[in-house]
Amino acid sequence: MTALDRHSAGAMAPEVSVAYETELGAVFRGKVEDFLDLQGKKLKGKVQLVFFSPPFPLKRKKKYGNKDGDEYLAWLQKLAPRLADLLTEDGSLVVEIGNAWDPGKPTMSLLPLQSLMAIAEGGDLNICQQFVCNNPARLPTPAQWVNIERIRVKDSYTHLWWMSKSERPKASNRNVLQDYSPSMQALLKRGHYNHGTRDSGYDIGETSFLTNNGGAIPSNVFNFSNTVANDAYRRYCREHGLKPHPAPMQAKLADWFIRFLTDKDDLVFDPFGGSNTTGAMAEQLGRRWLAVEPLADYIAGSKGRFEQFHSRPPITRR
Repeated sequence: MTALDRHSAGAMAPEVSVAYETELGAVFRGKVEDFLDLQGKKLKGKVQLVFFSPPFPLKRKKKYGNKDGDEYLAWLQKLAPRLADLLTEDGSLVVEIGNAWDPGKPTMSLLPLQSLMAIAEGGDLNICQQFVCNNPARLPTPAQWVNIERIRVKDSYTHLWWMSKSERPKASNRNVLQDYSPSMQALLKRGHYNHGTRDSGYDIGETSFLTNNGGAIPSNVFNFSNTVANDAYRRYCREHGLKPHPAPMQAKLADWFIRFLTDKDDLVFDPFGGSNTTGAMAEQLGRRWLAVEPLADYIAGSKGRFEQFHSRPPITRR
């Protein structure tokens, strides 16, 4: 039984159709609001992770339909409760919100922070933790202030906000442990530590740092370059004459949160699928998934992610 069979609400309206499906998931072509009109009741309380990066509030209009100002905030606040309604009782919602600059000025907008509040308050969600994702390979922007006038430095990071209905959603940092540093590996091999009371008054026990837990607990700051992970995807788009998405999700980012907040066979939903990084990572990790994307070119290009990670290509629906 496919993901579509398990979550279908019956015949799709003309505005929403199944673009393709895989062993574990499906992409719907359409707007998220229309998708939720058709599938929202069916999916209520069944999604373990809603993971998405909404169209950022940019100065210049993009093909994928970004909004700005009060219109953007009103749109997010109206959408938030509908997304929150999909979550299981211990489910999570993670949203990536980029920075925004005031039009024509070398000053930053408060719109991203207002967007966070619109989602949290609109969906009546708890904020579990804030994350920062730095992309050291990002081009220097905003160009006017960074490259031309040289009065700002490049803006290379985005924020991710982890929210949930419950104060204690399902999560395990054991699923995202990272390699120990060389110094920690040496300490474990040496088998003893300079323990005792520090100047701060903190008492470090004799064996506090001598247990090998299989890796180090990561911080809430990531350094993920959005280059190599997208080579195969962009190559697929070039080979098939497709325009790639201008702001694809980083594969490592989707992989990290899916491992952190879900288990095998859990359902992951991306309401702004884009190049469908979320779906591809979910399938690679054995999670069921659904994604929604209105633009046919982006959907067609997203199939390249499955050719990259899987031997079995997605099935196009006619």
